[in-house]
Amino acid sequence: MAPSRRPRFFLPFLSLLILLPGAEAQKPWTEGEQLDFLRRHWARPIPLQGNPPARWSPVEASLLPESCGTCHPAQLADWKGSLHAKSMGPGVKGQLVELLASDTESALGCYTCHAPLGEQQEKIAGGQGGFLRNAAFDARLQATGLACPACHVRGHRRFGPPKRDGSLASEPPRERLPHNGVTRTPAFLRAEFCKDCHQFSPDGFALNGKLLENTYAEWTSSPFARAGIQCQDCHMPGRRHLWRGIHDAEMVRSGVGVAFSIDRASYAVGDTLEARLTVTSRKVGHYFPTYVTPRVVVSGELVDRSGRVVAGSRQEQIIGREVTLDLARELFDTRLAPGESVTLRYRQRLSSAGLRLRVAVTVHPDHFYVGFFEALLAAGAGKGTPQVREALRAARSSSFTLYVNEVPLT
Repeated sequence: MAPSRRPRFFLPFLSLLILLPGAEAQKPWTEGEQLDFLRRHWARPIPLQGNPPARWSPVEASLLPESCGTCHPAQLADWKGSLHAKSMGPGVKGQLVELLASDTESALGCYTCHAPLGEQQEKIAGGQGGFLRNAAFDARLQATGLACPACHVRGHRRFGPPKRDGSLASEPPRERLPHNGVTRTPAFLRAEFCKDCHQFSPDGFALNGKLLENTYAEWTSSPFARAGIQCQDCHMPGRRHLWRGIHDAEMVRSGVGVAFSIDRASYAVGDTLEARLTVTSRKVGHYFPTYVTPRVVVSGELVDRSGRVVAGSRQEQIIGREVTLDLARELFDTRLAPGESVTLRYRQRLSSAGLRLRVAVTVHPDHFYVGFFEALLAAGAGKGTPQVREALRAARSSSFTLYVNEVPLT
């Protein structure tokens, strides 16, 4: 399982049909109203939607992303390529196959972020303790992971951000609009909207005194929060539903800077080369990387005329938070806070002619998962084995080179 919070499961099913501003929400939402809306909006698991209005068409009543895409094709296309659409991918689902039977509470705790809709849960909490079969369970919907209704639908009512001009009201009467229109609130534009799945509570799972997931708190203490730059400004620019992050090379390049320097223009055999490769977190609004799964390797090595790496010449600097596979210990934490830098100071004597220096920054977004899935398969993943194998293949292939430079020396 992805390292996750020690579960604190199943808040009561709360109605979102109360304490909302007026039907069209034409008056501005106060700070308190926005935060109160978010508290109710993210009560999880998200309550079952219930029966839709009788006059609605099947498309209006459906919770499947493809139905939403009937009128919102651009958003659907973006979402399909996002990690939100893969939040119930083989790596998660492969573990839950066995976990749901052996430790139902922990399994359902994973769903609170990976598939939070009530209709996505195979089981629900029983009134007298224990868990019952969920008669409303929809396996097809579960496979969509963090789908459109997870953010936008409660009790078959639609919710969303203000229009691009900042207005909240819809001009035609609601009853003349598909699915009775939408309730708009600026709460959708706040970093707090993302908090519940990207921040553990203060009493959540911590290692070495630090929460395992602390992204929102990292942001609140950053210059970006003080400047009013929200999560959505970087991860949903132009309101696109891409949520690009550490897996996306272009996104990472936009957030970090790489600088290389070398101490002289040419060398002779026997000289000692000195070079510097610096990585700076310039436009990342939280730690780089923010979680325990990625690893970033800053490296230097000598290459001979045939392209082979000279033995003993490789030097590395690791950026990341390394934890044991059982999440019992933190081994090191070399992540960069916003504005921080790390420098690899490469120093090596040149033992032969025709050498080149190769420096690189390589990103391994799923470094932790590679080891975790390997260990899980070795221990026995049971019925989830095919899915875990698929997830391992994807994790191994997720690495990319952020920067590389090869310099002739002699």
